[in-house]
Amino acid sequence: MVKAVKMDENGENYGKGRKAVEVRDITCAYNGHVALKDVSMDVMRGEFVAVMGPNGSGKTTLLRAIAGIVKPVKGEVRVYGSISYMPQKDYVNVNIPMKVWDVVAMSILAKGKKFRWSVKLSEEEKKAVEEALRAVAMFELRNAPFTDLSGGQQQRVLLARSLATKPDILLLDEPFNGVDLPTQEKIINLLSELSNGGITVITVVHNVSPLIHHVSKIALLNKTLIACGKPEEVLTAENTLRAYGVSIPVTVCEEGYPHPLFGDIHG
Repeated sequence: MVKAVKMDENGENYGKGRKAVEVRDITCAYNGHVALKDVSMDVMRGEFVAVMGPNGSGKTTLLRAIAGIVKPVKGEVRVYGSISYMPQKDYVNVNIPMKVWDVVAMSILAKGKKFRWSVKLSEEEKKAVEEALRAVAMFELRNAPFTDLSGGQQQRVLLARSLATKPDILLLDEPFNGVDLPTQEKIINLLSELSNGGITVITVVHNVSPLIHHVSKIALLNKTLIACGKPEEVLTAENTLRAYGVSIPVTVCEEGYPHPLFGDIHG
């Protein structure tokens, strides 16, 4: 079961140090195949959490369960505030015959799971679309056909679509796929700024190293939760062995952050 929990009378649930997401002993299955088993974790308001693990470890399923798209067969998820979910680009029809502005505006028109057939936005909603596009440096291309964009530009537009609704909790599934390194760095800095501003960010990543200086917590999965905590607590030889079947070497940079060296292992 997934429950969206409203603020208390004083609005305290939205403050730093309060819970944004509670996952309690959830098990998720598809056609009898268990994708996640007995997973429990808490995410606090304003945390920047990276979810990592090998292919098929249940990373996407965890995000979809938090978003309410997947119903656990056991356990409960509680979310405190509004959620915006950005799926992997593979799950998005990138051949949509729409302009960039319209792709982002769609998130507002569909807010609350009730699509508004009117394409007219209020001035406040137009401002939200503009702010989201500017945040990902795509406002200048607002009138370009979405299909004419590069893969990295499409990713940035999809991120803007998630930001336009001004969510309390932002869920991202592999947001850096097809994105060049300069753009990746800009997106990471943006997500870090959002987190510092109180928005909870939970993102599935292939390689956590580019984010390691920014994330507050790592959730390491392989069907079940191997570890969840600060990067230096999670990225140990024992934990990576349990998750990937081999011990992943970890190097510590000059700033003291651990960087796992995945090599050919999909993280």
